[in-house]
Amino acid sequence: MKRVHEEQYSEIATPADFNFEECLVHLGRSSQENLYRLDDSGITKLLKIGGQLVLFRIVPAAGALRIEFPLGVPAYQERDEVAAYIEDWFDLQTDLQGFYAIAETDPVLKSVVRQHYGLRVIGVPDLFEALVWAVMGQQINLTFAYTLKKRFVENFGESLFYENERYWTFPSAEKIASLNVADLRALQLTVRKSEYILGIAQAMARGGLQKQRLLQEPDMERVLLEIRGIGAWSANYVMMKCLHSQSAFPLADVGLHNALKAQLQLDRKPTPAEIMELAKNWEGWQAYATFYLWRSLL
Repeated sequence: MKRVHEEQYSEIATPADFNFEECLVHLGRSSQENLYRLDDSGITKLLKIGGQLVLFRIVPAAGALRIEFPLGVPAYQERDEVAAYIEDWFDLQTDLQGFYAIAETDPVLKSVVRQHYGLRVIGVPDLFEALVWAVMGQQINLTFAYTLKKRFVENFGESLFYENERYWTFPSAEKIASLNVADLRALQLTVRKSEYILGIAQAMARGGLQKQRLLQEPDMERVLLEIRGIGAWSANYVMMKCLHSQSAFPLADVGLHNALKAQLQLDRKPTPAEIMELAKNWEGWQAYATFYLWRSLL
């Protein structure tokens, strides 16, 4: 993607089929979200880059996303890292023409994709955040998962105030690695989930678990499944949302089942075998098929 750094702002070129408003619908799905703020004109988010807290706003521009820096424009390197994060967050590097081609002939996807054309898989660029979110979300409803994440961020993340609003960063692996089970249990996480999150944090703090290494793995699912607490659903969720695997397929996902039930007008949820049969036409694009079906529920 083309990046332009002007004196007061930066811009990232967006694909012709990118729909920022559709992406905002997904980002606005929970009132408990505290890692960014949405308003009528864009998104404001805080990141820690190079040891510094960087607050930035994303607003749509003609064929681009404009990045503004309310607290002062950082150095070029930090601006470039923010731009790279946004490209990752909105999956701007992926050419979706292949997905749109199969959707046009697919009885399940055709109307959903036409209705939400331009939506991108909204990712979780930070591997630690993606893994923690996957563990937190296991076997609980989405509302409670957001409650847990909010507590986790506000207890262990960093923050700053801007215009009477507090902005938060996701806690670092190093910070969480220094805690114990009791610290996480205080948030209402189970003992098992607390142990899993601590184990992931410790592995990342030691450097044994890294996003760049995973991206080079020919079988990243196998590597993820070796992490204690990461099962098939969690592995595919992380592959889909963090590692840009277009063939990632969280087959056991309740939202996917509910969306298919609605789209197919069934009186029950489809079985895994039925879903696999439906998904034969989605080969190589299962992640996008899943994400568009999730969008149909909002």
